[in-house]
Amino acid sequence: MTTYKAPIQDTLFVLNDVLGYQRYSNLPGFSDATPDVLEAILAEGAKLAENVMHPLNRVGDMEGCVRHDDGSVTTPKGFKDAYDQYREGGWMGLAAPAEFGGQGLPYAVHTAVSEYMISANMALMMYPGLTQGAIAAIVTHGSDEQKATWLPKLIEGGWTGTMNLTEPHCGTDLGLLRTKAVPNGDGSYRISGQKIFISAGEHDMSDNIVHLVLARAEGAPEGVKGISLFIVPKFKLDASGNPGERNTLSCGSIEEKMGIHGNSTCVMNYDEAEGMLLGELNGGLKAMFTMMNEARLGVGLQGLSVSEIAYQNAVSYAKDRLQGRSLSGAKAPDKKADPIIVHPDIRRSLMTMKAFNEAGRALALWTAIKSDVAHRAGDDKDRQAADDYTGLMTPVVKGVLTDKGFDHAVMAQQVFGGHGYVEEHGMSQFVRDARIAMIYEGANGIQALDLVGRKLAQNGGRAVQAFFKEVGEFCEENRADEKMAPFTKALKKGLNDLQAATMWLVQNGMAKPDNAGAASTDYMHLFGLVALGYMWAQMARSAQAKLAEGANGATVFYDTKLVTARFFMERIMPETATRLARISSGADTLMALPAEAF
Repeated sequence: MTTYKAPIQDTLFVLNDVLGYQRYSNLPGFSDATPDVLEAILAEGAKLAENVMHPLNRVGDMEGCVRHDDGSVTTPKGFKDAYDQYREGGWMGLAAPAEFGGQGLPYAVHTAVSEYMISANMALMMYPGLTQGAIAAIVTHGSDEQKATWLPKLIEGGWTGTMNLTEPHCGTDLGLLRTKAVPNGDGSYRISGQKIFISAGEHDMSDNIVHLVLARAEGAPEGVKGISLFIVPKFKLDASGNPGERNTLSCGSIEEKMGIHGNSTCVMNYDEAEGMLLGELNGGLKAMFTMMNEARLGVGLQGLSVSEIAYQNAVSYAKDRLQGRSLSGAKAPDKKADPIIVHPDIRRSLMTMKAFNEAGRALALWTAIKSDVAHRAGDDKDRQAADDYTGLMTPVVKGVLTDKGFDHAVMAQQVFGGHGYVEEHGMSQFVRDARIAMIYEGANGIQALDLVGRKLAQNGGRAVQAFFKEVGEFCEENRADEKMAPFTKALKKGLNDLQAATMWLVQNGMAKPDNAGAASTDYMHLFGLVALGYMWAQMARSAQAKLAEGANGATVFYDTKLVTARFFMERIMPETATRLARISSGADTLMALPAEAF
């Protein structure tokens, strides 16, 4: 049986001491989340995650969801009760607009709490997670009437939402989609088609399910320019705005999946189902990206969250499992063997996971704060800069955190040895659950192409140049501080490698697009290394400052931060050179073989 403990102290350190969360108290919502309130919210969220959601994680994996002959779906035992507690606690609307029943708190607070709950039970948290994407799309693109109709119930959690994009023949290339929308003449449309891989497409946890469906309106242009987005509810609303007649849509089957068994991933069939246009006709791609960007940051958080719980259980096992003797002499002479945590290779695995998790948490929270600034700041320049950063970092957060999240779930499983391969210890579930995060909401290769092909050049490279400037200035400002030298020197070397890789792409990617494609994944991870290194350098500076102030009884906590920061800089940051070498090799060898040679 696995265990989980929410890392509240670490979250508070990152928000309060590293990222300067209270500096943003002039923004709407931030002043309501005072330090005491913030700590109380995290503590209550931790209780729900640890005591209610996590005990159901294995239950969901073993039982899965069941589709009945009438197309209805039953979720695993305990899921509905847990979701009811989540809903009744107001967690769905934590960062949602107050005018529609939300609490209007910062998205950063929502992100912090969501990490705990996803770690505790990723499959369960996908139900409210998809709803957040639907809320964001309706807030941004809905009419006043649509907002009044759908948002209060979605934010309250009585209704849930989904995203319907993928079709059997059409994944990333949405221009190929065939789902059609025929106008009824009264402003509504008849939606017909089949969607696959629809997370939370049908279930028993809410009174209505609000599907957001991409379709092509009758007579629309071919390709992505002819895509529109529609609100298609499971139940049509009656005159009072309550669920009434069943719409003509159904769950055809539940996908048989490698993991996340507790989530009902459905094949959804639409047979002239009634839907309402969301946003502009043929403007579905723009509306979709509002959902997708929200979801991509959430999926990045999934990678971090699974890495964290896998790490916690690996540490616990490594402290208890006796195997062999330390190379430097017995550490537990009263026992027949030492615990495996004394062995350097086990330490390598644990330190790698720990260093990633703590920097990944900082990066996720920093990106969430930037999102808050982009949506809430009064100054246009501040909003633009924050929006630039969020757009640039979205593929990095999604791609790097999920790639590494899966790697670390496997690494934690390896710590268990043979016991990690059997279901009894729960590590297999972490590996299987983590794997999907690399695939959905745009496979990670697509994230890398988005970063290299679109985000770098956007607005003349304004976002990436701002990032380079920020990291470079941090290194320069702390260059004279000898205590910071182990961190700033390694970070500056990584930044130099990233800038060299960017210049190489500028010089070689445009003339030969395959060079950009061949470099994209390595570039995304190189960017991620520098971003995570920047987080560690800031955490090291904050930890040193706290120690200088006396540490308030937390000396071990801050000392541990500094050791982990050094580990990252010494053992992980040098990978930037490897990534640069791969990028600079170009695409010639990669693309040389004819298809039949494979």
